[in-house]
Amino acid sequence: MRRRRFILFTILLVGILFFAFVPWELPSSLQGLGLEGISRANVAQLIKTKKVEEIYGLLHLVTGDHEQEHVLSNAVQLDPTLPIALSVYAAGDTALNWATERDTINENYPIVVFSKTYCQFSQRAKTLLEAYDLKPPPKIIEVDIRDDGNVIKQILTRLTHHSTFPNILVRGTSIGGSDQLQEFHAKKALKKLFEEAGVTVGSNGPKHL
Repeated sequence: MRRRRFILFTILLVGILFFAFVPWELPSSLQGLGLEGISRANVAQLIKTKKVEEIYGLLHLVTGDHEQEHVLSNAVQLDPTLPIALSVYAAGDTALNWATERDTINENYPIVVFSKTYCQFSQRAKTLLEAYDLKPPPKIIEVDIRDDGNVIKQILTRLTHHSTFPNILVRGTSIGGSDQLQEFHAKKALKKLFEEAGVTVGSNGPKHL
């Protein structure tokens, strides 16, 4: 048993050292299959980002300081009904550390509301959230005034299984729309939900609602 463990450990160690220090390329037998871009650096990047869900790519896009400068409708051959690479949301910024970006988004924008300016349900949800005097305040994304609004709607439907507006995300997870928000409020569960997400609820709260 000890000898078997030693052999397995040795094989694993050699494999790690080979991967880390020996230059390698894709075998010729696998070329032509659309995998030509795979390299040690590519694999390392995939390992680093594979646990970051696509929703954070979308949140990165819409919460940026200049979110209108890069819109998904400008992306070539983009099918919003299929998974989209994080690099598309980052406009090709390969240096972006997605694990760090996810944590930053959760810290700065724990609540994101995808809304429409003319939607009465969106307005109702925003009014309720405003009454909670949240810090940091919800990040409101008015989808109908964005050039890529239709694309964002399809992506949200695919990722959250919620196809209408508003679509309220708490730390990257959709809790639904206006009706669901009102249900949480009626059950006096919203305050706890916000606090668990790292959001401070104002002392006055929603007492007047």
